[in-house]
Amino acid sequence: MRMEKTNHSLTTEFILIGFSDHPGVKTLLFLVFSAIYLVTMVGNLGLVALIYMEPHLHTPMYIFLGNLALMDSCCSCTVTPKMLENFFSVDRRISLYECMAQFYFLCLAETADCFLLAAMAYDRYVAICNPLQYHTMMSKKLSLQMSMGIFIASNLHSLIQIGCLLRLTFCKSNHIDHFFCDILPLYRLSCTDPFINELMIYIFSMPIQVFTITAILVSYFCILFTIFKMKSKDGRGKALSTCASHFFSLSVFYTCLLMYFRPLEEGNKDIPVAVFYTVIIPLLNPFIYSLRNAEVVNATKKVMKTYNIFKNTSACTAH
Repeated sequence: MRMEKTNHSLTTEFILIGFSDHPGVKTLLFLVFSAIYLVTMVGNLGLVALIYMEPHLHTPMYIFLGNLALMDSCCSCTVTPKMLENFFSVDRRISLYECMAQFYFLCLAETADCFLLAAMAYDRYVAICNPLQYHTMMSKKLSLQMSMGIFIASNLHSLIQIGCLLRLTFCKSNHIDHFFCDILPLYRLSCTDPFINELMIYIFSMPIQVFTITAILVSYFCILFTIFKMKSKDGRGKALSTCASHFFSLSVFYTCLLMYFRPLEEGNKDIPVAVFYTVIIPLLNPFIYSLRNAEVVNATKKVMKTYNIFKNTSACTAH
C-alpha cells in the first residue's frame, strides 16, 4: 500500500497580526509603548541596581523584590521590542523558534512572578506574626536559596511547556491574531490535537497556581488575624502599611491572570488584558514598591548624593 501524501505544508514562521493597521494609530501606539518600555526598563533595572549597591537593602524582602523587578524586565524585553518592530514592519514575521523562545521567557517570567509574590507574602507573615524570630525563620541565606529554587522551578516549568508546544505541528493559517506568541493562539493554529498540552497545563501549571495562591491566602489570613489582635493603632497602621504595596500588586496581578485565562473556544478577545498583563504590570511594580517605601527612597537619595559628590570631585580634579 502506498502512503497518501498530505497536501498540507508545515508552518515554520508566523505572522503576528497585532494592533490596528491605521497609520495614525500605529504611530501613536508606537510612541506610547516606546515610552512605557523605556520607563519600565529604567525603573526595574534601576531598582535591581539600587538593591545590589546598597548593603542595608540586602534583606529577604528586598532580595525577593529585586528578583521580581528582574523578572518584570525579562517579561517586558520578551514582548515589547518585537511588538514595537511590528508596528512598522511590512510582513510582521516571526520564525517558529523565535516564537518558542518568546513564549519560553514569558512563561519563565510569569511563573517566577507567582512564586516570588508568594515568597514575599510569607516574608511579610514572618515579619508581622513572628518578628522576634524573623532573622531565624527568614534569613538572608534562606531567601537566596528560595530565590534559586524559584528560578530552577520556573525554568523546569517553562521547558516542560515548550517541550509540549514542540510536539505540535502547524499547517493551518500562520496568522497569529495577537501581538506575541501566546499559547492559546498557537493551539488554534495547530493541526495536532492539543489535548496533551492542555492536560500538561493542568498537571503542572494548576498546582503552581494552587500552591502560590494558598500560600498567599494563608499568610494574609495570619497577618490580618495578628493585626486585629494588636491594641496599638500605630502598630496596626505600621503593619498594614508594610503590606499595602504587596497586596496592591497581588490584586492587580491575579485579577489580570483570572481575566486572561479563558476557554479555548471563546476566541481571541484578550489582547487588552494581555497588554496590561505583559506591559503595564512590569511598568507599575517598581513604582508600587518604591514610591511609598522610605528605605528605597532614602537609598535612592543616598546614591544620587554620592553620584553628585563624585561628579563634582571629578570636575574639580579636571580643572
